[in-house]
Amino acid sequence: MKKYDLFLFDADGTLYDYDKAEKHALQAMFAHCNFRYADNILARYREINEEVWDDYEKGGLSKSDMQTLRFSRLFEEIGIEHDAVDFNAKYLAELGKGTFLIDGAEEICRDIVSQNKSIFIVTNGILATQEARIKHSLIKDYISDFFVSEFVGYKKPEREYFEYVFSRIPKIAKEKILIIGDSLANDIAGGNNAGIDTCWFNENENENHTNTIPTYEIKKLSELQKFV
Repeated sequence: MKKYDLFLFDADGTLYDYDKAEKHALQAMFAHCNFRYADNILARYREINEEVWDDYEKGGLSKSDMQTLRFSRLFEEIGIEHDAVDFNAKYLAELGKGTFLIDGAEEICRDIVSQNKSIFIVTNGILATQEARIKHSLIKDYISDFFVSEFVGYKKPEREYFEYVFSRIPKIAKEKILIIGDSLANDIAGGNNAGIDTCWFNENENENHTNTIPTYEIKKLSELQKFV
């Protein structure tokens, strides 16, 4: 089995349990504002959020417009009158507290670093939120650095994003770098664009109906041990 010396991990849905953090943050904000919360509201928020994120990633919305639009749409649907800009700012702060990890994340990070190998995070998430979550999580001491697209100026899967990352990590042959992520469109396509091996973290065993082919596929993070 091929071994790697440097591991690029996506954050949300790969190392961090974003779904749990998202639910926790929305519940906290609804309680803070004295709004009635229900899981069907969370489900609808997630649908709207996916729609506006898709528009953002296609270049149709700015990140700030995307962030507020998801809540203004939700509030309109459920009959709430509230400042979406203010709600979003406080929601992001709550989201930054959600340092919940995917099963096996702490163990694989510890194992990689114990073998004198390096971990970097590559993420398209929101800068302030990602900084807070990474810096306060149980795996922070295992992370050499992290690269958030909002700061970089490019996003996964763009080649320029990875060129920026490569210019700021240890000089190492691309053959010794592996990217791990749950998104075929961002992580796997990005790794393919960058010329490095890819590992699709397919925890829910989804079918791949795209033309984006990963080098490897796993459903548990513990399976990465064979590459360390």
